[in-house]
Amino acid sequence: MKASLLLAAACACLFSAQALADDARAYKEGPVTQVTYVKVKPGQFDNYMKWLDANYKPLNEALMKAKVIVSFNVYGQDARDPHDADLLLTVTYANMAALDNLDERTDPILEKFQGGRDKQNQGFADRSSMREILGSKLIRELVLK
Repeated sequence: MKASLLLAAACACLFSAQALADDARAYKEGPVTQVTYVKVKPGQFDNYMKWLDANYKPLNEALMKAKVIVSFNVYGQDARDPHDADLLLTVTYANMAALDNLDERTDPILEKFQGGRDKQNQGFADRSSMREILGSKLIRELVLK
């Protein structure tokens, strides 16, 4: 009888410890977003937005269709100073693992929309007349339970 009670108590403690471990974090790791900070050059906002609509949007829609990315967005913001970004481009991936071997999955789609590597590099250089890339960062959503 004593052994049964001891065993029951041990099981209760074990299950309680597991329940506490599950509640240790009040969040779970969510999607991962690449944020690119862009400073649009004076007088080029409409031109750059037209380029985004004609080129960036169809490319990212194709990446979504291929399930490489979850979503993409363009955000405007008030620059805090003359050297701050006024546009943010975001691309969201399902999770950190979605970044593994990303080039293998994106290269064929990029080539279809932008041509080979040389043409892609030239396009990047050509867009520098409209904007400057200030940097980027990778952020992860923490989904509260």
